[in-house]
Amino acid sequence: VQLQASGGGLVQAGGSLRLSCEIPRSIFSVVDMGWYRQAPGKQRELVATMFRIGRTNYADSVKGRFAISRDNAKNTVYLEMNDLTPEDTAVYYCKAEYGHYEYWGRGTQVTVSS
Repeated sequence: VQLQASGGGLVQAGGSLRLSCEIPRSIFSVVDMGWYRQAPGKQRELVATMFRIGRTNYADSVKGRFAISRDNAKNTVYLEMNDLTPEDTAVYYCKAEYGHYEYWGRGTQVTVSS
């Protein structure tokens, strides 16, 4: 199962980006979805999660700035990122999880300049 993530880029501090991740329709309705990020020299960390029942969870560092959402018609999960700071610079990954199964997308680079 291959997830397709997109939407990264270079943005100035204070700017916004929206990441998208298309999840195969065959599993979209049963998976929990999440966004992770990995900055250079750091471990991958959870950014936001949307459980299949709709509940969301965010890392403290992004609360109030980032929002995860889903479009069932497009089988896509989004990460809306606002008020970006250089500390948000990382490779962002989407993940779909169901039971013991985990599916990861290829990362998309987000670079925030000061």
